[in-house]
Amino acid sequence: MNTELYFKNLSYNNDMIDVILDTDAYNEVDDQFAIAYMLANREKLNVKGICAAPFFNELSSSAGDGMEKSYNEILKLLSLMKLDSMKDIVFKGSDKYLQNETTPTMSDAASFMASLADEYSPEKPLYIVAIGAITNVASAILMNPNMKENCVIVWLGGHGTHMPRAACEFNMKQDIAAARVIFGCGVPLVQLPCGGVVDIFTTGKYELEHFLRGKNELCDYLCDRVIEAADSYALGKPWSRVIWDVTAIAWLLNKDSRFMRDMLIPAPIPEYDQNYGEDKTRHLIKYVYKIWRDTLFTDLYKKLADFGK
Repeated sequence: MNTELYFKNLSYNNDMIDVILDTDAYNEVDDQFAIAYMLANREKLNVKGICAAPFFNELSSSAGDGMEKSYNEILKLLSLMKLDSMKDIVFKGSDKYLQNETTPTMSDAASFMASLADEYSPEKPLYIVAIGAITNVASAILMNPNMKENCVIVWLGGHGTHMPRAACEFNMKQDIAAARVIFGCGVPLVQLPCGGVVDIFTTGKYELEHFLRGKNELCDYLCDRVIEAADSYALGKPWSRVIWDVTAIAWLLNKDSRFMRDMLIPAPIPEYDQNYGEDKTRHLIKYVYKIWRDTLFTDLYKKLADFGK
């Protein structure tokens, strides 16, 4: 890929684009919002697949269990949205993280991405949005290096470069080896950092109730998920809840920088001590540094409330 095309693929694409979403949908309440927002923008985003990513925390017994629960959550959301026909393009991802930086972890999701990428080119790339551990995507790139030419990766992962231990963010620290593949391979990459940047994208109970409650079955489900999760630790107290996964989808819709600002920076180096290494001679990636919170929530709420009309 020549330099002109590389930087073009890191900018807003005016055309309708083909998209794969890789998500640990059961891990948090925000993945469901991201999936729904993507599917509510199908006049711009042609969804080619939704892949279940692994995760391991108190909600799962293993990375593989987290992936299975995420797969089932994706199917549940598609049913709520009356999109059962799309279940054929939902794929199970890895049941474990990368063991090293050269060996892929095989899965249906990684095989699907690796195969589909050969139908694209630097002139017409495939967009892969990841909002969980980047295991599936890194494995696919290791399986098919042509993805570095034919794809654009948009990942919500890592913290802001100005923050200490910036690689300790959950999506990134689960699989540092996979993060190093993504940041080191030269694929056009957009990073949406969590702490210090995208964590501004929060909402609360009364805003959710006002804009979404009673609009449709999907909106009620999303409200219930967030409020139940927040009340589990903050019942009777003020709370806000980050819905940051939405911002990764919003980057694809960011015409005229209406939702966020980004800039070019040398690719950070995720280190195994959960810090970033720095090398100013590294290839450039796009780095989101500012979210227009109210503007994006206005669009999100409207699209979700109007879904199915």
